[in-house]
Amino acid sequence: MGMTMSEKILAKAARQSEVKAGEIVWVKADIAMMHDLLGPWLIDGGFRRLGGRLFDKEKVVVVSDHCTPPATVQQADILKFTRDWARNQDLPYYYEFEGPCHQVIVEHGHVRPGRLILGTDSHTCMAGGLGAFATGIGSTEMIGVLLTGETWMKVPETIKVVWDGELPHGVYAKDIVLKTIKDIGHAGATYQTLEFSGSAIRGLSMDERLVLSNMAVEAGAKTGLIEPDEKVIKFLRSKGVTDEIDDLFSDKDAVYTRTLHYNASDLEPQVACPHEIDNVHPVNAVEGKTVDQVYLGSCTNGRLSDLRIAADILKGKKIANHIRCLVVPASQHIWMEANKEGILDILTEAGCIVNMPSCGACGGFTSGVIGAGEVVMSSSNRNFRGRMGSPDGEVYLGSPATVAATAIEGKIADPRKYLLQGVR
Repeated sequence: MGMTMSEKILAKAARQSEVKAGEIVWVKADIAMMHDLLGPWLIDGGFRRLGGRLFDKEKVVVVSDHCTPPATVQQADILKFTRDWARNQDLPYYYEFEGPCHQVIVEHGHVRPGRLILGTDSHTCMAGGLGAFATGIGSTEMIGVLLTGETWMKVPETIKVVWDGELPHGVYAKDIVLKTIKDIGHAGATYQTLEFSGSAIRGLSMDERLVLSNMAVEAGAKTGLIEPDEKVIKFLRSKGVTDEIDDLFSDKDAVYTRTLHYNASDLEPQVACPHEIDNVHPVNAVEGKTVDQVYLGSCTNGRLSDLRIAADILKGKKIANHIRCLVVPASQHIWMEANKEGILDILTEAGCIVNMPSCGACGGFTSGVIGAGEVVMSSSNRNFRGRMGSPDGEVYLGSPATVAATAIEGKIADPRKYLLQGVR
């Protein structure tokens, strides 16, 4: 029997010729990533008690993103501790406002096809868009990884998700993943891999592929993988990666627990409604719902192409009078590129507020959390109760296009009316 991508990557990490789903193996990490909130300030004590020597400084990355900008003294203390710890360990450290850790490690060349990436955050799985097995682990487990470079892992089964055809105008990767999660369920892929394939997936840009892998965990998945191709290689070369890049594909006779098939041309804009990520409906089923805030950003949909889409819709228009429209580019690099292109001018002239790159209001930490009774339409990845602020608020999720259209009307809106036929 052949192996899936997951099995091949974990076999390599376990230094074995073959592994099968269900086996427990000891694997060696290629990258160990921590952020401020679940990183050094939580693990330092145990790390020091067990010796305090890193297994390989070149394989450990620290990013400050969740507590930036600090809104409390505790957050400021966490950031200071993280900065000091990374400096004392002589580690690659990405300071506040570089962006969410998942975007940062992708942009700075830490992610490669075939690598095993372990991070103290559930959305570490985003790196699977480049063909890496990337998954979140707990802070306690990270202590062992930092000291030894290894941990144990059960080899996951794989669900194959095939999207063929061409997406209609006004429909994007966010709509693909929301529809997929609706069908699988918010726990339907628990401790399994989602492997996305098909002509529609191959046609997606790198920006959009990362949306799929980022949200795989919202179906309970261990990771979300897409086979690397020439787009991945071109992307990595643009980030300064010059070494050889592995091709990694699932074998034709690989075993999947199930396979889902979709026709992308049938897809409409999707919206995840409160308070579950799988409570997904076509946009016209919830169109007209009044909102108090829209949020364009996060490690899911704050990339340059997302900002361009929103700017195309908002150019020459104004957001509704009664709402707030917050824009958070996914990294400092993206912020600068959007500024050069005039995208930020378009968004601010429409009435949007552009914030610095960080996790911000996505996780309900800083810079735009919502109050009791408030409703937000967001391009982020989670909508459970209290995710973006008050547990008495409501969070709807949609594509950047849906967010931008909603900003104009002040109520959930179908973005297709604002886009030219055939333009994506």
